[in-house]
Amino acid sequence: MLYYRYMNTEDEKVRQKLGEILRVAREKEGLTQAEVAKRAKVNANYYAIVERGEGSYSFENLQRIMRVLKIKSLDIL
Repeated sequence: MLYYRYMNTEDEKVRQKLGEILRVAREKEGLTQAEVAKRAKVNANYYAIVERGEGSYSFENLQRIMRVLKIKSLDIL
């Protein structure tokens, strides 16, 4: 998408770090990306984008994903 060109490098780093936290938590729970997506009621491709630290996503979807992965808000701050 066009807006990627204008994303701040710091924003990218934050998204990548969040994606890494989600991946580690998912692997710890022994779940696939598709299983997390299904339980969080989001599209599997959408979840993969979030985990790669790309795109933008809503707080509500992030909360659902975090609940599935048993991640507390403090864990990502």
